[in-house]
Amino acid sequence: MKKVVAIGGGTGLATLLRGLKKYPVEISAIVTMTDDGASTGRLRREMGVLPPGDIRKCIAALAENESELLDLFNYRFKKGFGIAGHSMGNLFLTALKDTTGSFEGAIEKASELLNIKGRVIPATLEDVHLGAEFDDGSRVMGEHKITQYGYGIKIKNVFLSKDAKSNPRAVSAIKNADIILVGPGSLYTSVIPNFLHPEICQALKKSKAKKIYICNVSTERGETEKFKVSDHLSSLSDVGINFDITLANSKMFPKGSGDGFVDPVEIDTFKNIVSSELSDSENPLYHDPDKLAKAVFDIIEA
Repeated sequence: MKKVVAIGGGTGLATLLRGLKKYPVEISAIVTMTDDGASTGRLRREMGVLPPGDIRKCIAALAENESELLDLFNYRFKKGFGIAGHSMGNLFLTALKDTTGSFEGAIEKASELLNIKGRVIPATLEDVHLGAEFDDGSRVMGEHKITQYGYGIKIKNVFLSKDAKSNPRAVSAIKNADIILVGPGSLYTSVIPNFLHPEICQALKKSKAKKIYICNVSTERGETEKFKVSDHLSSLSDVGINFDITLANSKMFPKGSGDGFVDPVEIDTFKNIVSSELSDSENPLYHDPDKLAKAVFDIIEA
């Protein structure tokens, strides 16, 4: 059975895992740890917990009974002093962190209780935040603030608030991988932050595994406005990451979708590109998990 490592964060990584778990592969998901918005941000500030949001999404995506679990895990309390706005899944992981004594213990216990297929691994176990430098010279700290500030201003680069050591389990998973998948997801706030940890970046560079980049279906306001496939690959190359194959969506939706700001990510390079119809029929701005997983598995089998 092929050992597949998927690297990313947020909704994009969870979408990939949701489809990929149906195939005969051994999955390890490495998740960025810089989320600081909404419920996750509050728990980081008030409870001193590492960001649970993206971890929660990946655990739910890999769970055996995902359809029943997803609504519960993503449920946000609508009222109640101190609890309104919190995600049920985030509170669940925070409680497990307290009872097991560590964030990794919480992930392992949740994975066991929910019978997930695969492993979910934080990129780092240190408390770290994401910053960005923009073309206008401004520097902004905080993942949530980066996307807000970036409306119409190009991100020059992103950086971490400190030198945070890579999670050894993440490095080990990369070293032992047969296939490494990067993306989909927010390029600057979900994908690239994983490679700002030197040990992870070096492990990926040295790995002899087949490396596949899964490019987003749509541009993202505040991060990748007007980006094409080559722009994604160039940004990743700037942090030292290159790929054997890039998987891109072939079905273009109308430009100016998503409140008039979102465009399809156009294929403007054909070197090592595999293109397929990957978008969700109901929400064409995003990947369809089953179409995406099939395209990935076809590449793995080939």
